[in-house]
This record gives sequence, structure tokens and C-alpha cells, in this order.
Amino acid sequence: MMDKHADEMETQSQTEHDRQRPTKNKCLKRLRKNAFLICTFIGIIIGAGSGFSLRPQKLTADTVSLISYPGELFMRTLKLLVLPFVVSCIISGTASLNVQKNGKIAIRTLAYFFSTSLLNVVLGTSLALLMQPGTASYKSSERKPPSHRPQISVQDGFLDIGRNLLPDNLFRATLETTFTKYELVPGTNDTYRKIVDSRAGTDMIGVVLFCIMFGSILGTMGPKSQVVIDFFSVINETLMKLLRGVIWLTPFSVGSILCGRIASLPNIGEAMDRLAWLVLTVFLALSLYHFFIVQLIYFFIVRQNPFAYYAQLAPSLLTAFATSSKAASIPITFKVLEDEVKMDKRITRFVLPIGNLNLNGSAAHMPISLLFIAQLNDIDLGVGDYVNLLITITFLSMSMATVPSASLMMTVMLCSTINAPLEDVSLLFATDWLLDRIETVNNVLGDCYTVAVVQKLSARELASLRQVREWTENRNRNNIF
Repeated sequence: MMDKHADEMETQSQTEHDRQRPTKNKCLKRLRKNAFLICTFIGIIIGAGSGFSLRPQKLTADTVSLISYPGELFMRTLKLLVLPFVVSCIISGTASLNVQKNGKIAIRTLAYFFSTSLLNVVLGTSLALLMQPGTASYKSSERKPPSHRPQISVQDGFLDIGRNLLPDNLFRATLETTFTKYELVPGTNDTYRKIVDSRAGTDMIGVVLFCIMFGSILGTMGPKSQVVIDFFSVINETLMKLLRGVIWLTPFSVGSILCGRIASLPNIGEAMDRLAWLVLTVFLALSLYHFFIVQLIYFFIVRQNPFAYYAQLAPSLLTAFATSSKAASIPITFKVLEDEVKMDKRITRFVLPIGNLNLNGSAAHMPISLLFIAQLNDIDLGVGDYVNLLITITFLSMSMATVPSASLMMTVMLCSTINAPLEDVSLLFATDWLLDRIETVNNVLGDCYTVAVVQKLSARELASLRQVREWTENRNRNNIF
């Protein structure tokens, strides 16, 4: 009897152990999926805590530099990899995108991608200028006294955009941008002359435009261009793996930069206040597009209740928020749109795979982050600079990597276009763990609404394609019998 009772107890304990095992496995899977987020969050906490604890020690500039050195190398590595990645990504993407095959449907999709991306860039820029999240700089440097030098006019700004769109030397464009300045004529007191000069910083708008033209022409050259397309595709995949590897250094690198920055900031309270304003500005921009603008677009084009459609997208949007990855949500987005919403599969299977060209949340987030850094450093931008940024960020948002913190990597690269210091980008990592998730939700939402809008606008083409298919099927059936 005792042996039987012992066997029963052992069986019961084994059953309880088997029940607990799936729970442990689920927890481990969740931890692995969110490992990057958890490590980054821990790195931010450790870096910020170390910085606050070191503030009373009155560290010297050399000590702060040593503490921040790993983060400095991390930023330099990102800047090293991002430009060749963007070049290979744009060329391989535009070359492989067969617009001719899908005709008007493809043109409508790309036009909608570009329009909504530009709209989000304008929205983000407008809110950054309106709310001024980086104003009241915590830096101790005094403002420069006003100069009597003539200001750059709107005409000068637009002429500079044209010069940067078509650089005379592509290789120099990776290092310098063209700009107009006024220089005092020697021997005079108030006479200035206009000079077209260059300054350090990548001419991104020129590089991007060249890559788009090169890739578009390459895609029309038939089979003989496949070798070149494969070449850039392999480069793109290689750099993607490099970037994903480098990104895993984020927790340690950002922790070191935050520690150095917090330890050396003269007014830490004001810096935290500015970051709070940054979060509020980005959240407001993303919310305006999410709940208001895109719903109005749907209502006026599709002529149906947008919130009824929005409610059906909940599984895809929740997945995007939980994983902070647009790629991870694509299978669920396909299932929701095709099985539940009953969207046309010819539209979903064309729009969703090229959804990396449609990053609405990133398009709104990037200009706010960049102008936040410019405001922190009292950098005055002219009309030409803003137009240049609008165009550049629009194209860059359509060619970004699907890796964590992709917006911040682009911000690192764009800092050189406005002569902003890279070290202030480290402050953005403190809030990116939250903003990146909200941004990803908007990116996925943009694809879902693109499907609905393009399907509505392409109803005639879809009907004609359906008739051609039915006619072909009937002809084949008659030939058989």
C-alpha cells in the first residue's frame, strides 16, 4: 500500500512538473523575443544611475570622455555603416520593384506611400517648430551676439537645394554639402559678397536621388542587369547583418554615453524636462496621424466608417506594439486583411511585401528628433534647410532598415547635414524604447490603410483583370472539352 501511494504521489508530482514546463518555456520565449528591449532598458537604467551617482564627484572633462568613449565608438560605427546600407538598399529596392508589371496599381501605391510619408514629415516638422521641445537649452555656452551679416534668402535656400540634388561629384557628395554664405569684402566695413561654398556633412539628398535614378534605370534593362542587382542585394544583406550585430552593442554603448552626459550636465532637471517635451511632441504627432489624419483619408476615399475598419486591425497593431517590429507583424497582417477583412489578395500581396517603403511613423519621428538636437544646440536653420530636410527625410523614410532604433540611426547620419553634434543623439536612446513601439504601430497602420485606399481606387482595374481571368479560364475549359 505504501508503495502504491508513493507511486501515485510521484505520478502526481510528475504531472504538475509537466504542467509547469510549458509555462516556463513560454516565459523563456518571451524573454528571448524581448531580449534587446530588456538589455537596452537595463543599460539605460545602469548608465543613468551611474551618471547620477558620479555627479557629486565633479568629474573632469577627460574622465567624462573616457566614460563616454565606448558610446562614441558605437556612434561612429553606425555612421560608418548607414550610408553604404542606404545606397545598397535604395538601388536594390528600386531595381527590383517592377512598376510596369502591375501598372496603375503600382503607381497608385507608390504615390500614396510618398504622399503619406511627406505628410508625416511635414507634420513632425511643424509640431517640432510649434512646441520647440529642445528650446531652453541646458548647455552652458552663451548665445552669440547678433551679426550684421546678410541673412540667407529663400531664393538662396532653394538654389542650394538644386545644387545638392545634382552634385557635380558623387564621391565628394558623401563628404560635403553645398551652401550659400555671405563673406565680408576685404577693405570694407559693410559690403558682403555671396559665395557658393561647401561644408562638412553628407549631401544625402543628392546621394539618395542618384541611387533612385540608378536603380530605376537598372530595373528596366532586363536580364543583363540581374548581376548588378544581385551584387547590391548581397551588399544590402551583408550590411543588414552587420547592423543587426552592431545594434546589440546598444545597451552597453548607450549606458556609457548616458553616464557621461548625466555626470557632466550642468542642469540635469532641464535636460529631463526637454526629453519629456520630446516624448510629448512625438506622441502628439503619431497620435494625430493615427486617430485623425489617416481616418479622414480613409473616409473621403473609401467612403466608409474608418473606425469599423480600424477595429478589425487590432491583432496586427498589438503585435507591432509588443514586438516593436514591422516584419514580425506581417504574417498576422496578411491573415487579418485576407481572412477577416476580406481584402483583395492581389492588393495585399503587392502592397504588404513592399511595405518597407511606407514608414509613416518613422517619417514623423525623425524630423522631431533632428530638430530637437538642433534646438538644444541653438542651430539656426533657414527655409532652404527645412525644405532640404523635408525632401531628404521623406526619401530616407522610404529606404530604412527594419532593425530596432532605425530612426535613430538615420538621425545620426542627418546630424551632419545641419552640423549638429552626434553626442546629443545618445539622449534620444533614453526614450526610444517607448517611442519606437508607437512608431512601429503607425508604420503597420499605414500599410493596412494603403491596402484599403489602393483597392478602392483600383476597383476598375481589378474588375477588368477579373474578367480577363474568367474569360481565359472559360476558353481553356472549352478547349479541353
